Amino acid sequence: MIKLHHLNRSRSHRILWLLEEIKQPYDVIPYKRDAQTNLAPPELKLVHPLGKSPMLEIDDMLVAESAAITEVLCSRFAPQMIPDRDSAAYIQHLELMHFAEGSAMTPILLNLYVGRLGEAGAPLHPRITDELHSHFSYMNSLVRPSGHFVQDSLSAADIMLSFPAEIAMRGGDGAAKYPALAGFVEMIQARPAYGRATERGTTNG
Repeated sequence: MIKLHHLNRSRSHRILWLLEEIKQPYDVIPYKRDAQTNLAPPELKLVHPLGKSPMLEIDDMLVAESAAITEVLCSRFAPQMIPDRDSAAYIQHLELMHFAEGSAMTPILLNLYVGRLGEAGAPLHPRITDELHSHFSYMNSLVRPSGHFVQDSLSAADIMLSFPAEIAMRGGDGAAKYPALAGFVEMIQARPAYGRATERGTTNG
């Protein structure tokens, strides 16, 4: 049995969605953010020293990091979601799997944390805003006519890039600035598996 350690309002939602897409039975072990600090609960550190979510239990192994979890699940249960390893598409897949949690998340997290500093963080906001626009624009340019990344059907890269794409839409003018990303977000959120994941996450988290 697959078990997902799921934190509400987190990047863990991507893995819930993926599990619904691949139609594998799984259990959710829910965790809730602290209502005051918005931080993950200390119980997660009993599972992994970093206390992060998502974490996946499969075959008596604990797998952390969203990209690693996505790669494991897709390789085993949905190989069509990963391009052939001898293709140019696989290189792009590999790049974007790392981009989603590396490059793309850096300005997103900086914006979150610096925003809590109030006026003290004001000098950093222009640079962070520029970096956000740069990364979101890059993602927008990569959306294929089919509405997907890398392939013309749902791929592991789509799963990983869903979180930063949804962040890009949170600004009031996100859809106008990044129309291809807006279409991508609309498409994935309309998928039945995405809806089931949202319901499952709400029920359990």
